[in-house]
Amino acid sequence: MRLSSVIKLTAVLACAGLVLAACATSSTSSSSKIPTGGTKVSGGVATFAEPPSATPNYIFPFESAQYDTVNNVSQFQYLMYRPLYMFGAPASTSVTLNAPLSLGDAPTYTNNDTTATITMGKYMWSNGEPVSAADVLFFMNMLHAETSVWYAYVPGLFPDNVTNVTVNSAANQVVFTLKSAYNPTWFTSNELSQITPLPLSWDITALNGAPGSGKCSSGAYGAASTDAACTAVYNFLSGQASATPSSLPSSPIWSVVDGPWKLSAFDSSGDVTMVSNNSYSGPQKAILSKFEELPYTTDSAEFDALVGGGVDVGFLPPQDITQNTTKATVAGPNNPRMASMGFYLSPEILFGYNYAVLKLTSIGDNGAAGKIYSQLYFRQALQRLVDQPLYISRIAKGYAVPTYGPVPILPANPYSDSFEQSNPLPYSLTAAETLLKDHGWTIHASGTDVCTDAGSGSNQCGAGIPANTPLSFTMAYATNNTLVDDTITAEDSSWKAAGINVSLEGQTFDTVVSNYAPPCTSPCTLEMGWWGGGWEYSPDFLPTGELLFATGAANNSANWTDPMTDSLISQTTTSSATNLDNYENYIATELPGVIWQPNFDYSLVEVKGTLRGVAPLSSLATLFPEYWYYVK
Repeated sequence: MRLSSVIKLTAVLACAGLVLAACATSSTSSSSKIPTGGTKVSGGVATFAEPPSATPNYIFPFESAQYDTVNNVSQFQYLMYRPLYMFGAPASTSVTLNAPLSLGDAPTYTNNDTTATITMGKYMWSNGEPVSAADVLFFMNMLHAETSVWYAYVPGLFPDNVTNVTVNSAANQVVFTLKSAYNPTWFTSNELSQITPLPLSWDITALNGAPGSGKCSSGAYGAASTDAACTAVYNFLSGQASATPSSLPSSPIWSVVDGPWKLSAFDSSGDVTMVSNNSYSGPQKAILSKFEELPYTTDSAEFDALVGGGVDVGFLPPQDITQNTTKATVAGPNNPRMASMGFYLSPEILFGYNYAVLKLTSIGDNGAAGKIYSQLYFRQALQRLVDQPLYISRIAKGYAVPTYGPVPILPANPYSDSFEQSNPLPYSLTAAETLLKDHGWTIHASGTDVCTDAGSGSNQCGAGIPANTPLSFTMAYATNNTLVDDTITAEDSSWKAAGINVSLEGQTFDTVVSNYAPPCTSPCTLEMGWWGGGWEYSPDFLPTGELLFATGAANNSANWTDPMTDSLISQTTTSSATNLDNYENYIATELPGVIWQPNFDYSLVEVKGTLRGVAPLSSLATLFPEYWYYVK
């Protein structure tokens, strides 16, 4: 899933089968090197396997949380309707702004960073309309009217921090007036990045309405009359998006695109066929004649189709990995069966991190669980018993990245610093036991530690933790994946070795997410939880913490509140981007109600050997099939 104000959870279904893969050529090598050379062939059809039971089901690029998924946005809508600013690049793990693929020029910030001006004019809609400043205003007016629908809305942030949006038609510019000064890098990467310009032909409230007749694209930003007009337009468009899938390709609404692809067939099962948008004004028109996305209910069904020659880009289930890799972003030797059929393997790791949650307001453990979790020494003791490098090698066979803090250390990016990369809290049973002993706990290895020095002094258990309180907790975890099962079992063994008695409760992924991802309401009876996945930075691409760890944030799963955290987050949004180091280093060891976990590869991609331009897959899960081509 993607990231924004609504929690973006990367289910580790990827490691259980959420992977992209491909079909065959004729090689018996087990090499996983990306092939080069060959003579480019125009045309041809490339087929892409959708994740098991995760199909596109919403076309309107203004979605609520229930539709904010990778399969709807990054791998469906983006192919037809480009965002204002595109991040990432084809056949690249880059996570930075891609100027040539962005609809607008980079914003110019003035008035002490309280004004942002964007010049449009590089792109056209397929109906001949320019992608204009008015299209950006159309989106912003709809966002102002429908913040309750928008998946990325956080009170006080976008669009609440925008006081006005105006259009300079002569210069084809849209001007944002901001409530206060913001870090330009942050505002571009995490706020303006949410915008998808909407064509004037969509500003209607009935089929065949005159473009702009809905008055959403031309009304004054923030005016009550504009909000009312935009609500009517939104209701009409969302209704059209809910029409029978087979009717969408011929729709006079959804057939107006500014991306490189047009929808030519779609059904309720998730079968998607796209053809080239010959009017695309970007740098790369499609070379293939068609691009197809194919649905599967299970990873085994997809794998059968893959080896049977019915899929060109699919995934290798983790149980079929035969040898380790030495780096999560670099493929090890391919499965011999796949290699013999001409596949090459390419791992896909998303720009994010993985974590389990400690509910800091929990009344579990006879009322003491939240009090115990609130102690930094205890959180660090738990973390010291998580041997990420070992789990990655032995369980994930190398196809995972350790999480040492809130900024990913892989894929390579300009934000991860040397402190976080150094693993500041490495595994150590001795260090964990020392932390507990030094704070009033008597160790009962393979039993249950108890507090024997109650109180809030520096050498005592902590405020609100009575004498004889046991370190005894319940942890829910998602049972959808053997990687998660094996990892949590190993962690539980380590915790028990230090006398931290954790009872594991396997639940469905959906149950763990619904219970543990949101903040816990009072009384909070939940204790510890891990849904197996984590957080993906998209479309908020700068890895700051306002959505995750700020006091009161909707995605603050642990109910973390800390003045220092809030101050450091504020610095990343309002001051120089270099302050991100201060934030990430503090959070790495402060463990704000989290336990850092291995970030498993999102997918292990198998690609047909004669298909070029596919790998490496984007670390933001975006597809760029217009760059794909066959060779002979």
